[in-house]
Amino acid sequence: MSDNIIEIKDLNKWYGDFHVLKDINLSVKKGEIIVICGPSGSGKSTVTRCMNYLETFQEGTIVVNGTELEDDVKKIRDVRSNVAMVFQHFELFPHLSIVDNLILSPMHVHKIPKKEATETAMKYLERVNIADQADKYPNQLSGGQKQRVAIARALCANPTIMLFDEPTSALDPEMINEVLDVMVDLAKEEKTMICVTHEMGFAKRVADRVIFMADGQIIEENTPDEFFDNPQTDRLKEFLSQIIH
Repeated sequence: MSDNIIEIKDLNKWYGDFHVLKDINLSVKKGEIIVICGPSGSGKSTVTRCMNYLETFQEGTIVVNGTELEDDVKKIRDVRSNVAMVFQHFELFPHLSIVDNLILSPMHVHKIPKKEATETAMKYLERVNIADQADKYPNQLSGGQKQRVAIARALCANPTIMLFDEPTSALDPEMINEVLDVMVDLAKEEKTMICVTHEMGFAKRVADRVIFMADGQIIEENTPDEFFDNPQTDRLKEFLSQIIH
């Protein structure tokens, strides 16, 4: 049995004539923390969204937790039951309270009784230090608080894999650390985490591996120390010179 929880082989994706992902090969071990970085338009968010079939692809294979992703409702449901995603823009329902945002999917998708779903929701709101906001509505919270709610909502599904798609890029600078602190805390657990982010301090602190993408390809990957201190390609050297001052 492979200890890889995600296996991507020869992945290619096009939007019309635009070749957005080019021959992507990536293996992720159980419990591994991966940071994916790269310039805008490099394909990093797209490859992450392919991992739970939010994006389809034309060539290659993706196997998640032993299930190969394809256009099969049962297989997609099986994969998504183990994978949670935190998006850039929170994706909270504005007409629902914070706690009701968290219990919606457990109750209606997983048929969990309201009392049990609410207890789980409060546990994870406590986990991200925002339980006192449970009865408020999203428009009453700051951006950083909303993103912590989104992380709590993802945790309610008890996922084995967590995908983060630029979770701090929509936040004001002073709110970024409160979200990163929660992610750093999560990194101490056994969950597999794949994070698309430009927060290089976070990558240095918690990543097992850092992956650099450009022009739809994986250009370079390494441990954080080697990635930042000894980049192998001119393209990565240029990128790091632009984002690290």
